[in-house]
Amino acid sequence: MSAEGLDLTDVPDELRSAAEAALRAAGVDAGHVSVELVGEDRIRELNRAHRGLDESTDVLSFPIDEDGSVPGPRELGDVVICPEQTVDLAEATVHGVLHLCGYDHENDDGEMLELQDAAMTELGDR
Repeated sequence: MSAEGLDLTDVPDELRSAAEAALRAAGVDAGHVSVELVGEDRIRELNRAHRGLDESTDVLSFPIDEDGSVPGPRELGDVVICPEQTVDLAEATVHGVLHLCGYDHENDDGEMLELQDAAMTELGDR
């Protein structure tokens, strides 16, 4: 666990700054996040099992402790990314982590995508 209360030990080194930027944009300063890179068959299997869509996708998020009400360190959840389906791994990481923080671009008024743009700008990708 870092001094800020974030545990990103299960995030690949090259994606850690993207996860941190997303968490800062969301105002989250404590909790554990996991990011896993998988192949197209695995992401398709997860998409089918959890969303009912029998197709590959770029990123899936699996929030665990969405409201922070469980005692102990907060378990934000897991992000699964398929590099073969992703144009920008950093952006997919930011996107997935924002979903773990409770944001949903399909149901908000653009707030999540604004935070995503802010995080990407911080990373120098915008």
